[in-house]
Amino acid sequence: MYYNSSPIYFIVILAMLVSWFIQWRLRSKFEQYSQIGLQSNLSGKQIAELMLADHGITDVRVISTEGRLTDHYNPADKTVNLSESVYAERSASAAAVAAHECGHAVQHATAYAALQFRSAMVPALSNVSRFMPWILLAGVLMIKTTLIPLGVGIVLFSLTTLFSFVTLPVEFDASKRALAWIDRRGIVTPQEHAMAKDALWWAAMTYVVAAISSLATLLYYVSIFMGSRDRR
Repeated sequence: MYYNSSPIYFIVILAMLVSWFIQWRLRSKFEQYSQIGLQSNLSGKQIAELMLADHGITDVRVISTEGRLTDHYNPADKTVNLSESVYAERSASAAAVAAHECGHAVQHATAYAALQFRSAMVPALSNVSRFMPWILLAGVLMIKTTLIPLGVGIVLFSLTTLFSFVTLPVEFDASKRALAWIDRRGIVTPQEHAMAKDALWWAAMTYVVAAISSLATLLYYVSIFMGSRDRR
């Protein structure tokens, strides 16, 4: 039986185009909202520290990191890392990002199941990512001789795809916590809340597209495997 992989090629290309659009839209949104000052006049650093304090979290530090859109929470050393602009800015986008990253700290402090599962996957995936591309390459090059390397590569790649999908509820939940808190605490006005929500939505879409792209790539390798197997 012949395995038709044409739809998979189309999905991969479409995912790449959508990913480019989402990244462009995200940058433009953050650039737009960073120009609008908060009426509360709080910086990203101050908002992050206030949110942590409100949730009784005293062992997490808020630090500045180089780059743009490099914001993240590190559960290993318990730091909320805010990009230089978010750390110092007093804007709707800075408020959204700072609160979102603190949302991850709250997840960590409350043992949020999806975050725990994702964190448990990180050590294994960090090792897998080093040699997985080489195994997949060897699998494609050796496909006429044996399917074993490609099969192993597909299994390993499926772990990275699983990780990308596990990330989705973690990110959406952090944004939900962030938006609820900045509203409850009076950090933003209704108009600023709408901008913060919009910025976080576009940020979340980057993870959605990444997950879909990973799945499409996995299916691409599966299609190669199935097609070669059927021709044997």
